[in-house]
Formats: sequence, C-alpha cells, structure tokens
Amino acid sequence: MKFTVLFLIIACAFLHAQDGFPGMTGNTNDINFIPPQTKQNNDFTFARLIYNGRIEGYNKNWYTDYPSGDVTAVEIIKQLTNIDVAKEGRAIPINHPDLFNYPFVFSLEGGQMVLSESEAKKMREYIDRGGFWMIDDFWGTFEWGCFEKEMAKVFPERTVYDIPVNHPIFHTIFDINNLMQVPNIGYAYCTECPTWELDGYEPKVRGIFDDDGDLVVVMFFNTDTMDALEWANDPKYPHHFSAYAYKIFINTIVYAMSH
Repeated sequence: MKFTVLFLIIACAFLHAQDGFPGMTGNTNDINFIPPQTKQNNDFTFARLIYNGRIEGYNKNWYTDYPSGDVTAVEIIKQLTNIDVAKEGRAIPINHPDLFNYPFVFSLEGGQMVLSESEAKKMREYIDRGGFWMIDDFWGTFEWGCFEKEMAKVFPERTVYDIPVNHPIFHTIFDINNLMQVPNIGYAYCTECPTWELDGYEPKVRGIFDDDGDLVVVMFFNTDTMDALEWANDPKYPHHFSAYAYKIFINTIVYAMSH
C-alpha cells in the first residue's frame, strides 16, 4: 500500500509538471510565457484567472490542467450547448484591464491562491458588476482555511453556504441530484487508492450569493472536476466521473450566463 501511494504521488507530480508552459512559476507574471491570445468576439469565452500562488513553482497552482483542460472545456461547451463560445480560451491576471470583458472566470487550486488588496478589490468589483466565478480542485481542512482567508478579503461581509442539490445550478440543463467526488487522473492508475486527497473526504459545492439571492461564486471543494474533463478520453479513467463533470461544467456555465 505504501508503494502504491508513493507511485500515485510520483505519477501525479509528473502529470502536473506538464501543465502550463516553460518558464511559469505560479504568479501573475506567467502571462508573459503564454502564447499570444487573440481577441475573439463571441458571447462566451472560457477565461481562467492567473493568480499569485502560495508556493512558487509548486505543481498545485493557477496553471493546473492548463491549457489542455480548458481546451476540452471549450469543446464540450460547443458540443453540448448552443452558446456562441470562442474557439480559444483565455488566461488572464486578475488586475488585467480585459477582466471585465468576460462574464465568467474559472480558477483551480483555490487553496494556493494569494490575493493582494488591489486584486481582492478588483474581484469584488468584477462580481458586483455581474461577473461569475467558478473555483475547482482544492482539498481538505488546510486548503479550505487558506482559501477562506482570501475570500474574506473579497467578501468580508458575506457568508459561504453549502449549496443544496435542489438549487437551480444543479438543474439548468442536466439534473444532478447527488454530489460525486471526482478524483484526479492518478486514481485511474492506482487500483488501491481512494478518491479523496488530504483530509477532503466529502465532496462539497459551496457558494456566495449576492443581495438578490443569485449565486455569484461557486466552489467545487474536495473534488477535481476539471481532471475528469481533461482525461475523459483516457481509457483507464472511469467514464462515470467524466460524465458527471460534463454536467457540472455545462450547468454552471449556463447558470452563470443566465442569472
């Protein structure tokens, strides 16, 4: 068992080392290492936030599953909806002037995020002006504590709630009546390994609501939904996780674009 767990850690570290582009270290300067991103005049662009990470060069950072996960997300949106989606995604630092051009932004590894005062202020303005923020793939007590501290900078007066499965976000296109814990790709190559990471035993979907009761930030905690998109074509990765992830992403994006 110890050998198996060690193999999983090594395998996952190797896989995540392939994320991003050469030169990236996990901060907002990483925008300089991304190939030129063309402006696309579509109704929806899959936009990912570039943030400053807690540990420089760490595998868990804004660039986890980037760009391959984002490419897959765009393809799924094109296939399963009639949304006018840009054929290329966009990665953008929080303080970039183009942020407000995108009504939806996505982040991974929320437990690694560190927000400056100006970034927290910018994200609050983004949300108050109608933006929607989806956050995925962070696990356990420690990462939640780090994330909660950063969210308090953005929303000092708001409460984070567990979202019940009867909420509209679970029923915009597909009906999701039960939460599923989605493991990373390492699970596919480790028959003895659990779906959870750290002490994140139970999947949670949590959110922050505006004054009108609309969900404006959604957090997929103790689960790795993006990995299930990125590795959907891997024959070893269980299909039921990917099918669930498709539904989660489509429902969330449709909710974000219609509320």
